[in-house]
Amino acid sequence: MATTLNPIYLVGGSKGGVGKSIVALALADHLQRRNANLVLVETDTSNPDVMKAIHHEIECAAFDLDEADGWIGLVNYCDAKRDAVVIVNTAARNQAGVARYGATLASTLDELARRLVVFWVINRQRDSLELLREFSATFPEAMTYVVRNAYFGTADKFTLYQDSNIRKGIEAKGTSLDFPDLADRVADDLRSQRLSVNRAAETLPIGQRAELLRWRALYDAMFAGVIADA
Repeated sequence: MATTLNPIYLVGGSKGGVGKSIVALALADHLQRRNANLVLVETDTSNPDVMKAIHHEIECAAFDLDEADGWIGLVNYCDAKRDAVVIVNTAARNQAGVARYGATLASTLDELARRLVVFWVINRQRDSLELLREFSATFPEAMTYVVRNAYFGTADKFTLYQDSNIRKGIEAKGTSLDFPDLADRVADDLRSQRLSVNRAAETLPIGQRAELLRWRALYDAMFAGVIADA
């Protein structure tokens, strides 16, 4: 196997409303401030909110992973950007495309000299876990971290995940993560104004900035260990 170069970080969850976009924004901000050479791949082509927020700061590309052509484009883009870390922000509807065409990426990771690292964002419902099981069948070699979004409650509230065999499998190789909650007022500013975290830290009023920086420090701590390990 070739020496592994820059990873592909895939932010998934395969359903809407779990917080994939805000986790992708936070991950991009964390890596930017670590001086990573970074590109973003947006696959939510109907609502590319992460790309719209961050395209002034880093290079972005969009691919529709519901179609075979989108997976081909993603693989070719990762090949062309071998000197860059790639963040892939997935769309809620992408699960069917993963099942049909995800092998296009899985089978080329060795040749790309890439490692796939997955941040799988969950809420407290069962389908988050079922979708992860399906995703893992396509990408069995991926390093997968389950991200409990604290917007839905503290870790002990995720009882279906806590008691599941999926958690045991995840934690046999890695860890489960707790993504910090952000005050609704600030989260709404990020969404409505399509702000990157960096831009929000420069432009929001002082109260919102204080909350943003509190949140940033918490997700920095969350990402730091697993990014170093990845």
